[in-house]
Amino acid sequence: MIDGDSLNEFEKDLEVLFERLVANIPVNARDKLLSLVTRLIELRDRNMLKINHSVLELVVAKNLILNGYEVKLEYDIRENLACDVWATKGLGTLIVEIETGYVPPSHALDPTDYIKARIASKIARYSNYCNKFSLGAPPHYILPIPECFTRPPRFRTEEEVLEIKKYCDMYYSNPPVSIEEIYNSRIHSVFIIDVENTTVKETDPIDYINRCREWYL
Repeated sequence: MIDGDSLNEFEKDLEVLFERLVANIPVNARDKLLSLVTRLIELRDRNMLKINHSVLELVVAKNLILNGYEVKLEYDIRENLACDVWATKGLGTLIVEIETGYVPPSHALDPTDYIKARIASKIARYSNYCNKFSLGAPPHYILPIPECFTRPPRFRTEEEVLEIKKYCDMYYSNPPVSIEEIYNSRIHSVFIIDVENTTVKETDPIDYINRCREWYL
């Protein structure tokens, strides 16, 4: 697949994962995954990706391809806005944003607020560009999903929206997340991504939030 003399660690890890992913799948699905691997390697060469994020994207891509979707990774929705996974089936579009739980050193003293703002901003920004929006994460990471995003916009309170706006404004100002984006956005499902077994479990966000509460307790 790739010249062994030129493999770096990123490419080696993708090579190993690719062989896991394509075991016992149709040839056309294998070819589609290979093109996605090539895309990720090209972006990595421009220092745009990290391996822990990329492997999660590929596991999601495999499962979507096998379910009849056409899939693109690191897809440009518009200028200065690219999503992790862009998938289409018929006239429907799905965006999956991948979360690993990474917090940069600059936010070592405010990790919870930082993650809350990042999750809220992703839902607000991306879900307005697709029919269905999902977050994806490994099973060892609990996503702090704001509950109001699981309800249709008409069932949200002004207080909830302003609280989310406050969090987003703490970290995102160029451009800021607008009130309209928050009001009109929604999360439809959560993808729990098991890299070791190359599987994805899609779950309802309300069920996910309730299970997370049980774990915390």
